[in-house]
Amino acid sequence: MSIHSAPERKANRLISEKSPYLLQHAYNPVDWYPWSDEAFARAKEEDKPVFVSIGYSACHWCHVMEKESFEDPAVAELLNRVFVCVKVDREERPDIDAAYMAACQSMGRSCGWPLNVIITPSKNPFFVASYIPKDDRYSSVGLLNLVPQIEQVWKTRRIELEAMGTEIKEKISAKWAASGQETLGQKELDEAFDQLYLSFDHENAGFGDAPRFPQPHNLLFLLRYYNRTKQPSALSMVERTLRNMRLGGIFDQVGLGFHRYSTDAKWLVPHFEKMLYDQALIALAYLEAYQASGALKFMVSAKETLDYVLNELASPGGGFYSAEDADSEGEEGKYYLWTADEVKASLPVELADFAARIFDVRAEGNFFEPGKGRNCKNILHIAVSLEQMATEGDITVDQVIGKLAKTVALLNKARQKRVHPSKDTKVLVDWNGLAIAGLARAAQVLDNQNYLKAAEKAANFILTLMQTDKHRLFHRFADGESAIIGFLDDYAFLIYGLIELYEAGFDEKYLQAGVELAKVMINDFWDDENGGFYFTSQSRDEDIPRLKQSYDGAVPSGNSVALHDLLRLAALTGDVSFSGYADKLLMTFSEDIRGYPMGHTFMLSGLDYLLGPTTNVTVVGDLTEEDTKTMLTALRKQYLPSLTVMLWTQEKARSAPRGVSYNKIGEKATAYVCTNQTCMPPTSDIQQMLKHITTPIPQETMHKP
Repeated sequence: MSIHSAPERKANRLISEKSPYLLQHAYNPVDWYPWSDEAFARAKEEDKPVFVSIGYSACHWCHVMEKESFEDPAVAELLNRVFVCVKVDREERPDIDAAYMAACQSMGRSCGWPLNVIITPSKNPFFVASYIPKDDRYSSVGLLNLVPQIEQVWKTRRIELEAMGTEIKEKISAKWAASGQETLGQKELDEAFDQLYLSFDHENAGFGDAPRFPQPHNLLFLLRYYNRTKQPSALSMVERTLRNMRLGGIFDQVGLGFHRYSTDAKWLVPHFEKMLYDQALIALAYLEAYQASGALKFMVSAKETLDYVLNELASPGGGFYSAEDADSEGEEGKYYLWTADEVKASLPVELADFAARIFDVRAEGNFFEPGKGRNCKNILHIAVSLEQMATEGDITVDQVIGKLAKTVALLNKARQKRVHPSKDTKVLVDWNGLAIAGLARAAQVLDNQNYLKAAEKAANFILTLMQTDKHRLFHRFADGESAIIGFLDDYAFLIYGLIELYEAGFDEKYLQAGVELAKVMINDFWDDENGGFYFTSQSRDEDIPRLKQSYDGAVPSGNSVALHDLLRLAALTGDVSFSGYADKLLMTFSEDIRGYPMGHTFMLSGLDYLLGPTTNVTVVGDLTEEDTKTMLTALRKQYLPSLTVMLWTQEKARSAPRGVSYNKIGEKATAYVCTNQTCMPPTSDIQQMLKHITTPIPQETMHKP
């Protein structure tokens, strides 16, 4: 990350931090503190409110606000006089971000990042806003006008502000005082499907209005719903969304990987930051779509997405970096945009014409920039089908694919000469857990050992450097230091990845690590009184409300991922206590789920697993033997979201409890298949094994949207 190191500028307290985002602000004239006891002690001593600005390194509007306001001496002087100023990296401290985002929502404001909150010295919020301009703009009050107003109100109406802050904090905390008591079933799955169907954009694909996010958890749910009901529109919505995402500007057609979201409904104009968690979850969606549909294009897209992760986000030590910035040289998207002349200069004539046609490259530009119109810049996207290009060029589709590959390689070579967006090099356990899951699943589905090795390397990095000897996790690793007590998402997402990693390579140490972490997760985060997992552990900041989150945002909620963990660990270990917690977790959030099923699709994917039928397969064999590999490959080609697989080897047999034994039939790899606690005779015949597993789910009638 770039640090403004001009010699005439004095560093503030952020210079000692590890977060790349905080270091970006280390030379602002604003007297920033990190979130710390020191900051709040000063606020109490000087009787000042606290200005808390929350953002992240890849956030475009965070950069805009820094450039406009936090680097401006007049704004800085005003902020420093009226407030104690605190900068927070939301990716380092998601607990602080979640608490004040909840405050923003409870106040009925439009919430996003940067998130700017003004709080009392006791940390209670009384004002919140997203991006704030320096000067008044349209209906928005600028900082130069806003801050003096708040200063005056703090002096004259202090009691009201204190009362408001206390009320907001209590309102947030009170939500979790009661537990739901409803049992969920097929009805909730149907209602979530109906809501997704009604919100689906049948012209452009995707859900809701612009801005348009990938929301892979919705796609994963729809694939399960299709598997259960054979409702064709469920699969169609997934296929169309994944297709249009891959063809659109939200996908980096030259360097691979997905940008965070599209500002328009057509998937054309993205905000250009790339996040690790997006790549991991989107890859999972493509892999499952490939299994469910058999369409090779989804397999290719999964590989492209994960190859981007390995090429651009892998650290030398094994963990994965968090993100790539949207901006370079002070401009959003500069690295990714092309003029028609730049495309021509990078390619031979025949490929330049080809690129202009397939990528819709125009001299005037191919998109409208808000307030500016066309700017002669182009966002590369696949505007013409491969089949149409073949017809127009009187060549085969394979030849079109070859020309496209050459074109992309040359454009990538030219783009490498530009100033690359900066990387956020901190390693986060939760996002790495998702990356491990995506890579491990790809290792299974695509039979790719490189993905397995990368997943194992990342898992070993975390388990070695980001875990205490008592199996408690740190949240963040940066500049050689592990720090910040782990949150629910760290445990839930890492366990999820470790389970996938176990099923990819059957190394027992990863399953055992998942079990130990699950025990800590239950001990440190579970609400014994009302059920469900808190986001923060028992050793939390007491002044920050302890939240429970069930709804999915950019990533699935920690509780929804924990539900999957508990159900799969119960299946893999036979420990029924895990399934008991899973049942209670679903009941805890039953009212929230019924109130908004579409906002809980990953939780409902867990419900789909719970409703069954669930199948456990124990393969007796050896990974070095071809018959074992063939049997596992046959399993992994199927779309079986409620399947767990274990490998029984001679080594495992030696350490198994007395009386537990699985044997080969005729010295061949053998499968023991059990569905809903009913076990079939063991078989070494792959087709018979698949017949045992793929018995259709009983259906009374197909649900229609």
